[in-house]
Amino acid sequence: MQKSKNLKGLLAVSAFAVMFSTVGVQAQTPKTSAAQNSAAGQTESGAKLSSGDEKALKDMAQADINEIAAAKIALSKAQSSEVKTFAQQMVDDHGAALTKVQAVAEQKGVALPTEPDAKHKAMAAELEKQSDGTFDKMYMENAGLKDHKMVLSTLQSDASKIKDPDVKALADAHTPVVEQHLKSAQQMSM
Repeated sequence: MQKSKNLKGLLAVSAFAVMFSTVGVQAQTPKTSAAQNSAAGQTESGAKLSSGDEKALKDMAQADINEIAAAKIALSKAQSSEVKTFAQQMVDDHGAALTKVQAVAEQKGVALPTEPDAKHKAMAAELEKQSDGTFDKMYMENAGLKDHKMVLSTLQSDASKIKDPDVKALADAHTPVVEQHLKSAQQMSM
């Protein structure tokens, strides 16, 4: 029964991943004219984002980078096939999300982080030291539950203040995926 419940959760994550990967962010190429930009209600590629919008973009990139790094460790160290499946979903979903964030950041002239933050580097070092079932438990508690709760809270906070339509579209696309990841992690930890 538990396996069936977990399988349903993983299938739901997969369904959301498909949905997430089909939500297109209409990134404009640098060749797009300023008239087309303003007609579409979007900032010109040379226009500077507000500090809040830039922060939101950087927050999304950092969250994606952190999740991918932890998941890659889990793919090599996890004992449970469910944990490995969850980790692969994190690599796939957050990798696709990061690509979209990078495209918008490039268009808007925003430099993004390129590696996990200090907190997640420390967590990665701790994860590397774990073995057997202790790794699986620690990964799911940290990258699965705590990180997704924090990311969801940050996304919701940032999204309420975002002005740029491209950044807003990214936040709106990230949110349901992070919610589904959190739900799956919660089901696995029961």
